[in-house]
Amino acid sequence: MSAEATNPNGVSPELRPLTQPAALQRTAQGRRRGRPRIDLRRLGKAALLGSAARGRTPDAIAHVAEAHRAHHPEADLTILSRAYVLAESSHRGQMRKSGEPYITHPLAVTLILAELGAETTTLTASLLHDTVEDTDVTLEQVREQFGDEVCFLVDGVTKLEKVDYGAAAEPETFRKMLVATGNDVRVMSIKLADRLHNMRTLGVMRPEKQVRIAKVTHEVLIPLAERLGVQALKTELEDLVFAILQPDDYARTRTLIDNNAAQGDPLAPIADNVRGVLKEAGITAEVVVRPRHSVSVHRVSRKRGDLRGTDFGRLLVLVGEDADCYAVLGELHTCFTPVISEFKDFIASPKFNLYQSLHTAVAGGDGAVAEVLIRTHQMHKVAEAGVVALGNPYAQPDAAESVPDGERVDPTRPGWLSRLLEWQESTPDPDAFWTSLRADLAQDREITVFRSDGGTLGLPAGASCVDAAYAQYGEAAHACIGARVNGRLATLSTVLCDGDSVQLLLAHDAASGPSPDWLDHARTPAARIAIAGWLADPETAHDAGLPKRGRPDGETAGAPGVAPPVSGAPAAVEGASRPVVENAVTDLPDASVRLAGCCTPVPPDRVLGFAVRGGVVTVHREGCAAVARMRALGREPVGVRWQDTTDCRVTLVAESFGRPHLLADLTEAIATAGAEVVSATVEPPSEQRVRHTYTLQLPDAAGLPALMRAMREVPGVYDVGRAQHPATA
Repeated sequence: MSAEATNPNGVSPELRPLTQPAALQRTAQGRRRGRPRIDLRRLGKAALLGSAARGRTPDAIAHVAEAHRAHHPEADLTILSRAYVLAESSHRGQMRKSGEPYITHPLAVTLILAELGAETTTLTASLLHDTVEDTDVTLEQVREQFGDEVCFLVDGVTKLEKVDYGAAAEPETFRKMLVATGNDVRVMSIKLADRLHNMRTLGVMRPEKQVRIAKVTHEVLIPLAERLGVQALKTELEDLVFAILQPDDYARTRTLIDNNAAQGDPLAPIADNVRGVLKEAGITAEVVVRPRHSVSVHRVSRKRGDLRGTDFGRLLVLVGEDADCYAVLGELHTCFTPVISEFKDFIASPKFNLYQSLHTAVAGGDGAVAEVLIRTHQMHKVAEAGVVALGNPYAQPDAAESVPDGERVDPTRPGWLSRLLEWQESTPDPDAFWTSLRADLAQDREITVFRSDGGTLGLPAGASCVDAAYAQYGEAAHACIGARVNGRLATLSTVLCDGDSVQLLLAHDAASGPSPDWLDHARTPAARIAIAGWLADPETAHDAGLPKRGRPDGETAGAPGVAPPVSGAPAAVEGASRPVVENAVTDLPDASVRLAGCCTPVPPDRVLGFAVRGGVVTVHREGCAAVARMRALGREPVGVRWQDTTDCRVTLVAESFGRPHLLADLTEAIATAGAEVVSATVEPPSEQRVRHTYTLQLPDAAGLPALMRAMREVPGVYDVGRAQHPATA
């Protein structure tokens, strides 16, 4: 949207087709002849001459029309002609900083989108995308002439005024744009194409402004292009940013690429061999050598050190049907030596950004290794253009094409966008939003985990159970006390992997809340914002009976049937604060009852009580050493008896040899038996032996022997008994 003009690499300004992606498109669809490279000055002169004769497409958008018809042969170009006339007349007299008429910018942006296969509505809005921002045209006029859809898209990419928002204008503009993208993803398609043309023509700006724009592009726009699957825009943006932010590395990388090109392409003979193998197998396929772009070469060089000739590109195999992809894979792995560690199947499990392809690598007879991408022509179109290749994703599908129940109708609303739209509502401060947005987008990969109810959660790579809890339950996740990952108890800090199943465990105690340590485990802004909000609210901390700035050990509070999922270093785990209701009564009037921690009596143990300070009677088992001490001191016992209730509280001590996952296995055995962990303590290991102490609430005292047997059967446990502490009454 800004009016910059010359290429940062010193190339004369021109409206050029997308370099690598466009070439691949022509390879896959048949090379189109007769399209010269476009001179912006000539185009600008045509723009100033106004529209063509009635009924004809203006000469200035002839290249846009040709590119559009290549993807949409039946497209009606009338609306494009009208949009061009309005854009040209409203921008007339405005110039870019390099001297070209301003209309050349919306024309260039529109051609980029036309090359990618955008449908007519997107191209119409693209031609008009700066009119409301930079001219006297109003949104209402756009709506009257072109309808609600075009008006929404134009409004979505229109910047907020610095006069009104000051320093918050940029983050609030992106917030507005992202919210609009949540309703129509084509908003971001136009923004990405707009930024690409501005980056191509950034050289006339001051160096410090080039750096500022390049940083925002790197931190926000490139990750968005990746998430929307628009690889054609992403790769070129990466190279342009690379040249500005890392000029020395860029220059060295370009030298490596040029030197390799001068020596010939070692992938060419491998490609010929692959063609021969597939032809002999009767598989119709195109085999193309796909050069790596500059940033990709730089990444490979940092990973592998000295580069081989085959590291500068990959083979792309294009076929007609999904089944052909696997047929090609089989032939390659039969006739060449496969590098199994390089195999990835993104057809059976597409990436979150719509990407589908088979990845493999094979070694030739001379030991040269070639990476191979295998996909259909349609997969390739989506791989390059992402959501742009979907056309209008909001059009109603034909009845014959309707999707089965349970599948997402609109594939342009993946988990990351939904998460982003949710947490931004909780971040009114522009600076906090801007920081959180860049942190969220810095996660360069997404995983899918399966919920216990059969649903799925989309999370960034590196997300923990804490992130999963807030993604599933929102602020109700404050009460989360643990999780089962793939059926096993796990700590909330456990990092999740793609395909994991996660069951999140919530406490019944409303006072439960997160620990400050949770912030160390949270990767998503939604989780961090919610946790920080709870910890910063003195009321929630006070209600829970905790210090104002947090709650110790909050992630492992006890809940019915749930053991504290703690592993690793020795730790003490306390349950959520709750009233203790003992199931014994005393004959002493107005006295309350407390079960002794030294012998942890439970029904139907024979018990005695002793009155202590504060009107409390402590209940001991008859054989407890404390009873003998009380009698020796002349203390008379008080009559106590068990109530009719069957539930009880007991403290058990497990003696075991130290080993990994022991605590998780023990607590799983406890949970399986239906006991509730009130508190647990793991003492420091001594001579490879570990002592675990659990205070448990059992629904039925009769189940205590079975529980103790189950704990003894855990590998590594050599004894389980009732607690016997030296204690007074």
